[in-house]
Amino acid sequence: MYFVYILKSIKDSKYYIGQTENLSDRLNKHNVGQVKSTRNRRPFVLIKSEIFDTRSEARKRENYLKKLKGGNEFKKIIN
Repeated sequence: MYFVYILKSIKDSKYYIGQTENLSDRLNKHNVGQVKSTRNRRPFVLIKSEIFDTRSEARKRENYLKKLKGGNEFKKIIN
């Protein structure tokens, strides 16, 4: 089982989109600074997560969400 997740930074109110097999572990790594790309934007809160059977499906959804980021469709998804 794979998760696609959207995090929101409390520090700068920006979003981060990713995918993982272990959602709670990955969120913890983001918040303790073990993820280089988000280290300076901590702390994060989980806004949304979706479950997929395969990593391929999760990656497709992750890429799709990243393309929408900042647009009206993305705003609908996170609200």
